[in-house]
Amino acid sequence: MVERADAARNRVAVLAAAEELFQREDVEHVSLERVARAAGVGKATVLRRFGDLLGLIQAVIAVRVAELQDRVRSGPAPLGPGGTDGCGHLHAYLDALFDFVLDNRKLIRALEVCGPHAYYDNPASQFWADELARRIGAARPGVDADYLAYAVFTVLRADVIDYLRHHRQMDVDRIRAGLHVLADPRGA
Repeated sequence: MVERADAARNRVAVLAAAEELFQREDVEHVSLERVARAAGVGKATVLRRFGDLLGLIQAVIAVRVAELQDRVRSGPAPLGPGGTDGCGHLHAYLDALFDFVLDNRKLIRALEVCGPHAYYDNPASQFWADELARRIGAARPGVDADYLAYAVFTVLRADVIDYLRHHRQMDVDRIRAGLHVLADPRGA
């Protein structure tokens, strides 16, 4: 089905308005009504297209998620497939996820507050955690890779990283190094 021109314009305007508001303000101050007003459309248009705030957040971050997923699925090694070094694949992936969280902190923080399981249950997070489990299992045969992947993935929450940076005064390099040790103490 081809999207009508006005619907396409509205979608682009809503996504741009939402991204700007999420980058500028905490999620508690962003509502569908404010996004609609900033985009120059009615709230019903936003609801019809995205359903709720969680759907809108996922739509805003979707392009960035797809780009990283493409690099993981088909980009050059060690992030993409190929090569045989399980540790190298794992550590490249950890760096890519960590950088993704740093670059998209505000949107991820918004996702984190949308519900108790929104961070873990969305399709992108499922992909990240499943890939993390696969890479941990390849780098560390015999460990409970599924459990360890979720433990490490939890440390990658934007609220955790923000807390460590701003309240515990840890720099990015220290947090990154700790993440690598958690996932693979032998290869860090």
